Amino acid sequence: MSEGAAVSVVIPTCGRSRQVAAAVKSALTQSYAPLEVIVVIDGFDPETINALGTFGDRRLRLITLEENVGGAEARNIGVRSACGEWIAFLDDDDTWMPEKLRRQMEVAASVSAPFPIVSSKLLVVRAGMKRVLPRRLYKKGEDVSEYLLCRRGLAYGDGMLQTSTLLAKRDLLLNLPFLKGLKRHQDWDWLMKAARLPDVEIAMVPEVLTAMYVDEQSGSVSQSTDWKVSLEWAQEARSAMSRRAYSFFISTECVSRAQQNGAGVKVVCELLRTYFQDGYPSARSLVLFLGFLLFSRRHRNIRKRWPMKSFLTRRTEVITGYE
Repeated sequence: MSEGAAVSVVIPTCGRSRQVAAAVKSALTQSYAPLEVIVVIDGFDPETINALGTFGDRRLRLITLEENVGGAEARNIGVRSACGEWIAFLDDDDTWMPEKLRRQMEVAASVSAPFPIVSSKLLVVRAGMKRVLPRRLYKKGEDVSEYLLCRRGLAYGDGMLQTSTLLAKRDLLLNLPFLKGLKRHQDWDWLMKAARLPDVEIAMVPEVLTAMYVDEQSGSVSQSTDWKVSLEWAQEARSAMSRRAYSFFISTECVSRAQQNGAGVKVVCELLRTYFQDGYPSARSLVLFLGFLLFSRRHRNIRKRWPMKSFLTRRTEVITGYE
């Protein structure tokens, strides 16, 4: 058996034959060779089948689904079909650095908990620009919901445990699968629930091991302006997040999507009500609520390109005393 025989890679895909081919290549060429690379083709997709048929690597396995089941269940199907002790997820439009699995398995071996979840930093490529995220690493014992959801400013990426960076044991994923049918926030949902289990510990490799490609024109669910989907998920997942994290989620994810969707005063009032009533408001989250409400996505993108800290970020630092 090869050095990395214990690792199965699971890649869900749908209608991205060119991108998934690059993802598969980055998985098969790992310095820590995986036992298998399982591509779950979510629905009728002959182009992807043809593209992956050229690899000629016996470790590549294709699972073709007759009907679209969504990314969450496609991952679950891949996990149930896997033979490895460990599962490494990779989105079809992302790629790995050659040392990704090796470095994560080294860190996993140093974790004392029975079920480590190992992540890493990643390179985000968007509109010709590149940046390394997250801006800070997860600290052992930190509330995962607050690490993921509580931002310092308008720009996303203070805390991230992105799906393509995740490595975990198959047994954990069998006992706690991704929530079937969930359209958005699948990784957050799973991570917050997993972190509450007593035998789970999250660890991060401080190096960039994954490249994440963001296509603003793709029309993906994660970029959708449907704020109701996000609000409904937050209300369902409240038991897995702190009240402080809930307020930040309303301020950023829900308000941002509502603003992009042109929602009116009634919607804003509904979000403001749940922000105060169900969350734990703070000066920073309130400033972000107003910031996402007042500034369009176009203006926020301009601020991301500005070499200095945005005015809003500086103001939240002054208000909260956190710099």
